[in-house]
Amino acid sequence: MAGRRGQIAAMPRHCPAPLPLLDLALPDAAATDAFAERLAPLLRGGDALLLTGSLGAGKTQLARAIIQTLQAAHGTPEDVPSPTYTLVQEYQAGALHIVHADLYRLAGPGEATELALDDLWDTALCLIEWPDRLGDAAPRDALHVTLAQDGEGRRLVLSSANDGWAARLKSLAPC
Repeated sequence: MAGRRGQIAAMPRHCPAPLPLLDLALPDAAATDAFAERLAPLLRGGDALLLTGSLGAGKTQLARAIIQTLQAAHGTPEDVPSPTYTLVQEYQAGALHIVHADLYRLAGPGEATELALDDLWDTALCLIEWPDRLGDAAPRDALHVTLAQDGEGRRLVLSSANDGWAARLKSLAPC
């Protein structure tokens, strides 16, 4: 694998598990969009967000709102369709290269390798739905975003094994 994060395949099995950083109730779609608007400015090239949750949990909605928020700072945001069938969609927000991938239809890491996402870990903002398909190739320092249906709304949990995320996300914590 290429890139500093692409070294994951050689990573020992005793790597630290992601630690919870934030746990929020998002009562409706508007709350999900509002959270994305607060998160987006904290993201940069080289970041990977691994979006996990069941079908309909809000992964694509969150990714769409992040992408459109970043693009709005540089003009009119694009339409952001789900990449379920295309697998990977790419966007620009000023100089920031954004990759939105939906790996749901892949059988596993072998097929994910063919997408060459590891070539982008160091430079692009990568929003990856169904990251379990990456296996050991998932970037170790990613921000794990877990979404679950919670009544009429959603529960969002952010976690990471990378200590740097805690400081960057501090402003997102509820008062």
